Amino acid sequence: MEESLRIQKLEELPSPSEFASQIETRNVPAVFNGCVKEWKAFSRWNPSNGGLDYLQELVGSSIVEAMLSRSAPVFYGDLRSHERVPIPFSTFIGFCKQNMQNAEDSPGVCLGSEHQPMESGTEQELLLSRDAPDQIYLAQVPIMNAEIRERVQLENLREDIKMPSFLETKSLASINLWMNNAQARSSTHNDPHHNILCIVSGCKQVVLWPPSASPLLYPMPIYGEASNHSSVALENPDFSRYPRAEGSMEYAQKVVLNAGDALFIPEGWFHQVDSDKLTIAVNFWWQSYTMSSMSEHMDAYYLRRILRRLTDREMNEVLHKTFSASRERLNSHTGELTTNDQAGHSCDSDHACDGMDLKRKEKLRTVTLHELEPCALQAVHELVSLVHDRVNVADQKQSSCTGTKNSVACAGDESIKITVGNSYNLEDDPIAKVLWNLEPPTFQNVILTVANNFPRTLEAFILHLLSPVGAEVLTRKFDEMDLQTTEEDRNKFYQIFYGSFDDQFAAMDAILNGKESFGRQVFMNVLDKYLGVHCDVQKSKAG
Repeated sequence: MEESLRIQKLEELPSPSEFASQIETRNVPAVFNGCVKEWKAFSRWNPSNGGLDYLQELVGSSIVEAMLSRSAPVFYGDLRSHERVPIPFSTFIGFCKQNMQNAEDSPGVCLGSEHQPMESGTEQELLLSRDAPDQIYLAQVPIMNAEIRERVQLENLREDIKMPSFLETKSLASINLWMNNAQARSSTHNDPHHNILCIVSGCKQVVLWPPSASPLLYPMPIYGEASNHSSVALENPDFSRYPRAEGSMEYAQKVVLNAGDALFIPEGWFHQVDSDKLTIAVNFWWQSYTMSSMSEHMDAYYLRRILRRLTDREMNEVLHKTFSASRERLNSHTGELTTNDQAGHSCDSDHACDGMDLKRKEKLRTVTLHELEPCALQAVHELVSLVHDRVNVADQKQSSCTGTKNSVACAGDESIKITVGNSYNLEDDPIAKVLWNLEPPTFQNVILTVANNFPRTLEAFILHLLSPVGAEVLTRKFDEMDLQTTEEDRNKFYQIFYGSFDDQFAAMDAILNGKESFGRQVFMNVLDKYLGVHCDVQKSKAG
């Protein structure tokens, strides 16, 4: 976890300006100890001090929507796992009193313990007999709602609560009551608003993940009704189905909130909440400045920018995650293939072949095989060998092979059949790995050497063996090299490179098509990781 994303813990409440400038804008959670202790609700709602009788007298006749779950005490956000049922608030208070009578004398401990689902009959039997009250949870019951006033069910409770002073300049979207009569656990989810969660009675444990960790939590599809929830089951996660989830706890932070405490949960932060046996909480939602200032006509633009940024980041992760290991393997072999006047020399792993610095003043010239530094000679050898190893020699004879420019290599009268590369993973493409580990000066010398001495090998690689990840690596190496060369040298390099092909446009198309194929696969990975959208990369662009 990055230090900048660590949860802040404050003993004193900030002013509205301090909260806006130092906490809200950072978009990082913060705990405010004792924030709620001045509320009337802190004493009036306390179950151990007659608080349940007080609530029943104040709003007992109200009809509230309760969450009824077969998987309780785990409450998943997907509608397939629960339903909303209307019940009198007094009925729920009765559940609370019943559980208090049956509870042990020792207080409950809010540690997020493991839970087991309960058996129950039909919903009607549950509500009539009260045999299984633990399956009922009052989640997000409105005390105030700025948009849908008629759906507010517990407005009379507002006189007992006090909006935290640091929110006095905010325009609230809603205030909600959260109340459970038995231990409860909510599924991992995020909210589209900033949130202050205030504990009036009992305690809650909250586990939080930054938005950047969402790929590890497998968010549900963006088009579904529970798109802000994780697909991973809390009680028995299936890591064979969700392998990235095994590393999710490395990015998680836990905080225990006791009565009187409050927690700022920024928009987009995933959180999973464990509640003690009888816990009462109130939360305040308001829209962030970022979202409130976004113009609707700009949505498509922002969406494309965000997806582009995520795709670029995913590309870098795909390429860099195998960089260190493959780089070490390549460097372990440098120096094995040396010329007579270079024996005993090798390339430094961090500054490969500095002696061939592209920033030299003399003009670009073609380096002969005997002039190549050891690491470049090793790379040429590996590239040529890898291409030839992938060429399958057909049984049928070819009438004329020697001197034919379209042939890759000739073995007697045998013709050549090429296998097309289709790898999206750097680790699975040895040719791309060789190029990936070359510093710009060495890369330039390797490509020029192959173009001048083994043009048919280069043609076979580009036109037939270039995989999507190979095309991405090749163009990135071109970009790195371009940054260190003059315009004159760049033009000469590309003249030599493309001049080795019979059809220069076919070579360019092969590189661009491979690069776009790699980008399309990475984009599909982004849709899967962040939006839960599964696409077939093999489909045509029109599809």
